[in-house]
Amino acid sequence: MAAGTTPATAAKGKERAMTEQTRTFERFGILERIEHFLLLLSFTLLAITGLPQKFATWSISKTLIRGFGGIEGTRSVHHTAAVLLIILSIFHVLYVFYKIYVLRRPLSMLPGLQDVRDGIHMVAYNLGLSPTKPAMDRYNFAEKIEYWAVVWGTLIMGLTGYMLWNPIATTRILPGEFIPAAKAAHGFEAILAVLSILTWHVYHVHLKYFNRSMFTGRLSYHEMEEEHAAELKRRLQGAERPLPPPHERWRRSRLYLPVAGVLAAFALLFTYYFFTIEQTAITTLPPQENVNVYIPDRLPKLPTATPIPVRLAEAGVPERLQVERTPEPPAISSHPVDDARGDCLSCHNVYGYIAPAPIEHAERTNDICLDCHAVAEEVARR
Repeated sequence: MAAGTTPATAAKGKERAMTEQTRTFERFGILERIEHFLLLLSFTLLAITGLPQKFATWSISKTLIRGFGGIEGTRSVHHTAAVLLIILSIFHVLYVFYKIYVLRRPLSMLPGLQDVRDGIHMVAYNLGLSPTKPAMDRYNFAEKIEYWAVVWGTLIMGLTGYMLWNPIATTRILPGEFIPAAKAAHGFEAILAVLSILTWHVYHVHLKYFNRSMFTGRLSYHEMEEEHAAELKRRLQGAERPLPPPHERWRRSRLYLPVAGVLAAFALLFTYYFFTIEQTAITTLPPQENVNVYIPDRLPKLPTATPIPVRLAEAGVPERLQVERTPEPPAISSHPVDDARGDCLSCHNVYGYIAPAPIEHAERTNDICLDCHAVAEEVARR
């Protein structure tokens, strides 16, 4: 026992230390924990069904796609998880407004200048330039960054996912270039989200120390002192803003809940419309062993006419063709040139199957074909 310390004082100190070790503080309610679990479920399903589609040639992607029953099953799970995420987002918005309007809770997740100061202070502490950590409030700057990153990512993934799921409806309003842009944004935002969870979130919540508050709903005295010292001090001093009286909460609930119900109904109807507006996914056909392939007959190349000495200018050949004239005169057409057969290049291009033109004619137009072969017929008649 230290000098000057009475047994009663020592007992009180010991009792206080034991109280601090065993005392816990409520962090999250049951609804918030259920919401977090469903968010974890939807995010995981979206990641393990979306990334294999982006990197479809990887062996692990092929294994995952086979595990979900093929690409159709993978798409179905991905879409189901997307529906769950949208419903969660609707619930979260309505629940936040319930806490603000009915429970009169402060907007503690909004960032402010104090978060900037806490961030600078934490960097200084990690570099050994400050002896103490910053005393942070209910949500510290790292948690706010992660929260708003989830909000931003959900908006981006929702909008681009809608464009990819309903490209026809999208291009009725926006130019077609938005579809490949949405595909790029959707894929890279997914990679960013997964990397953020695997690095930032996993480190702060699981590796740095295992935060069980999303499972138990509570934090210990030591955890509060380490991560939320400002909130702990306010709670111990009884300076927390109290909840409104029961009759006031009841009055506000009667006003808010019907409005929230109508908004939720409209949001769910829109979500249903969102997923049924069009059917654009290509149905995967089962593999077939014997497939009939049409191969057009290759017709023999028609013989060219016997060269006839002729002066091109006198024969009426345009000047531009006199320079490009081949050693042999053009072949006489085997059929009349009329409206039905006026497009020479549809059959006689250099890569065609029906009497293909010589390769040196690759850049010649349909008008040049008609001019040359018309001259050949005129010469033959003479």
